[in-house]
Amino acid sequence: MAARETGEAPAGDIGLYRDMLLIRRFEEKAGQLYGMGLIAGFCHLYIGQEAVVTGMESAARDGDQRITSYRGHGHALAAGMAPAAIMAELLGRESGASGGKGGSMHLFDPARGFWGGHGIVGAQVPIGAGLALAQKQRGTNDVTFVYFGDAAADQGQVAETYRVAQALALPVLFVIENNSYPAGGGLSGAGPGLLDRAKAYGLPVQGVDGMDVRAVRGVAEDAVLHVRAGKGPYVVEARTYRYRGHSMADPAKYRTRDEAARMRESRDPIDSLRASLLAEGAAEEDALRAIDREVKEIVSAAADAARAAEAPGDDALHRHVYAEV
Repeated sequence: MAARETGEAPAGDIGLYRDMLLIRRFEEKAGQLYGMGLIAGFCHLYIGQEAVVTGMESAARDGDQRITSYRGHGHALAAGMAPAAIMAELLGRESGASGGKGGSMHLFDPARGFWGGHGIVGAQVPIGAGLALAQKQRGTNDVTFVYFGDAAADQGQVAETYRVAQALALPVLFVIENNSYPAGGGLSGAGPGLLDRAKAYGLPVQGVDGMDVRAVRGVAEDAVLHVRAGKGPYVVEARTYRYRGHSMADPAKYRTRDEAARMRESRDPIDSLRASLLAEGAAEEDALRAIDREVKEIVSAAADAARAAEAPGDDALHRHVYAEV
């Protein structure tokens, strides 16, 4: 994970634990603020999927770029964006990452290699290939991480991007976050498998348990090594699970409460890593509790600062509309 404004993360698995916990607590607070009417528009939470972006970004370095969909709060945090700037953006405040005009779905911080936050399903995939093309033309061996979901994988532009990325040997790592449920419906996955589609264009592929952050980290390290070596694109499918509805407006009636409860009890990525750290003697209970307290304080401070911040003034309507040339 990139260095954050909240300080350096602990090394190794304890760092993974902290990073996932920060995303979880942030999203829980965002859900609370949405329920209070303080977040307008759509709000898509990442609860349950934290191991995917945490594990993938553990293989990133300065200079790498990333782009994702509207379910992007966790990715923004993993890129190193300040929790206060993200929370202020969710609340539409001028101190937000996008000046309070982007909201939950349009977070943006190019200084940290984070290019959104895109509301159109699958739109980020060809844009991500463009970022990778720029990296290649500059002669770097940096990687562009392109995150998208299983439903977005059905979009035609994804197939087209696979073809172009392979033909140009672009330094792009495609990460499919397969949480099994498209918007407002039951299980997806009709037709050829998601990795089979990429293989048809000659891309190397790898599947991974997206609820196991250590497993994701291992696959990420292999995939990033391939891309940095100039061997072209790579595709990872992380099989994960979202605990909440597609958005805060989705009651998720297409599955039972027992299903989500069973997943939380048996497969939760944070609880599983916590149990492993304690069983292996890699961390003490008091140390993990201290991390939890620290993360809660960071998130609470971000929420308090966002609620106290000013909304954009009327003059903000005319900013960023066009560029002087």
